[in-house]
Amino acid sequence: MPTYKLTYFPVKALAEPIRFLFSYAGIEFIDDRFERENWPNIKPTMPFGQVPVLEVDGKKIHQSTAICRWLAKQHGLAGKNDWEALEIDAAVDTIHDVRAKLGAYHYENQSDAKAQKLEVVKEVVPFYIQRLDEQVKKNGGYLVGGALSWADIVFVALLDYLNFMAKYDIIEKAENLKALKEKVLAEPGIKAWVAKRPQSDC
Repeated sequence: MPTYKLTYFPVKALAEPIRFLFSYAGIEFIDDRFERENWPNIKPTMPFGQVPVLEVDGKKIHQSTAICRWLAKQHGLAGKNDWEALEIDAAVDTIHDVRAKLGAYHYENQSDAKAQKLEVVKEVVPFYIQRLDEQVKKNGGYLVGGALSWADIVFVALLDYLNFMAKYDIIEKAENLKALKEKVLAEPGIKAWVAKRPQSDC
């Protein structure tokens, strides 16, 4: 059995989908959370100076989406065929588009630029959420193929982070996405993880 160590800041954010996937699959992993003041010392030891980074038996790999896809393939969450795998990839990329728009607003420090980005967020986020909600409705309660995939897990795992940046519950009017959230959080391994994980805002 390989040894897994996941290194990230002491928050959910981009590491949480990986933690959810490990938990869903019942795989033990070292949840290595470092304090932000230690980041300058840790950064040079990471493959591209960024986290999350997963170590598998000491071998380091970066890029959260690639790590999630790798785990999903091993645990039956990557679609029943190549087309479903493509649809899942597209859904995940769309979710990260939402994250990028919210991040551009949230991390902007210049007031004028922040105001402009807020206008974009006000238009783009509801547009994306409505379409994702419709996609779930059309696909039997899941994002792709009428079955749980890593796209569903990524979306729900990122929600706290997305809501933190948006400063409101982005799925408050999206009934199908709300139902999907409940289904993912009811998965036994994920439910157990959420109950025991360290508390953080995002």
